[in-house]
Amino acid sequence: MTSLDESKTIAASSATLPPEDERTVLERAVVSFGRYWLFLFLAGLILYFSLGTPNHAFFQTNNFKTIALDTSEVILLAIGETFVIVTAGIDLSVGGILLFSGVAGGTVMLDLSGTQAQVESLQYPHASVAVPVGVLVIVATSIVLGFLNGVLVTALRLPSFIVTLGTLGMFFGAADLLSGGTNISAVPSSFQDTIGNGKVLGLFVPVVIAIGFVAATHVLLRYTRFGRYTAAIGSNEEASRRAGIAVDAHLIKVYTLAGFLAGVAAIIDLSRFGSMNLAAHNTDNLNAIAAVVIGGTSLFGGIGTILGTVVGAFIPTVLQNGFIIQGVDPFWQELLVGATIIVAVYLDQLRRRRLS
Repeated sequence: MTSLDESKTIAASSATLPPEDERTVLERAVVSFGRYWLFLFLAGLILYFSLGTPNHAFFQTNNFKTIALDTSEVILLAIGETFVIVTAGIDLSVGGILLFSGVAGGTVMLDLSGTQAQVESLQYPHASVAVPVGVLVIVATSIVLGFLNGVLVTALRLPSFIVTLGTLGMFFGAADLLSGGTNISAVPSSFQDTIGNGKVLGLFVPVVIAIGFVAATHVLLRYTRFGRYTAAIGSNEEASRRAGIAVDAHLIKVYTLAGFLAGVAAIIDLSRFGSMNLAAHNTDNLNAIAAVVIGGTSLFGGIGTILGTVVGAFIPTVLQNGFIIQGVDPFWQELLVGATIIVAVYLDQLRRRRLS
């Protein structure tokens, strides 16, 4: 994948090769493959499942819409994770932020929707007030939790892996305490109909939300000072400090952004399924990190793209969807995704050796 400053990365990565007009066809093919192998891999998966599923069931408009809907939540988590990993950090707590903020907002939503008897009978007389308040609680909670991560990472001078591993357990435990250890009951159906199952121009609302955030964060990471500072910190934190960048303040902003996006994912999750399943988010952080790494963002920091992350998020979903249609054991998905992660990290190391 290309770096944040695409022209500089391409020029640097090509330093060991002959000038472009002197390269052989093979050398040009190698360079192109290094840049676009992930897109080719995803295209190959789509082609394989399109030809290999009964009656070409995979290659259907409705199926692609379903894949996009299933991927929208992971994309939001992975976008936030991209910013963190580009700073050479990692956030293991995004699944915990999603769960706790979703439980907090869902609980408020139910409490304000009506009496306990009304809610238990799926009647929500005050849903018009309860839903927006619940959404605001989700957003506010996720921002606070992301901010907490950033403060702990910068103030304690501890590795982000350790801090967010600890807060992951804290957030999951807090969600259990808040909910009493049980899944929260169904939220107002109007919330599900408007967001979770709603459509805009034929696309599910969660997909439209994800597209909007992909576009906005792509611009933010690649074309703004915020994105340049993010990459600079990941490339060399000490040099960034000497260059006048307020590194600690910027890191707090990055972790807060990751928390906010986890909150948006919580809104989508709550609206799609109508409740928060306490056991359903144990691997959200791993799914997000896998999407980021597969998408070409370097675990060593300094390099990453939002569009690469989006492609990386689609690969596990496409595998799962295709295997289900084919009737193949879904454990093959885990095997192939794990192998893809290893290949992605290996290619990143090769790229760094070439640049060194």
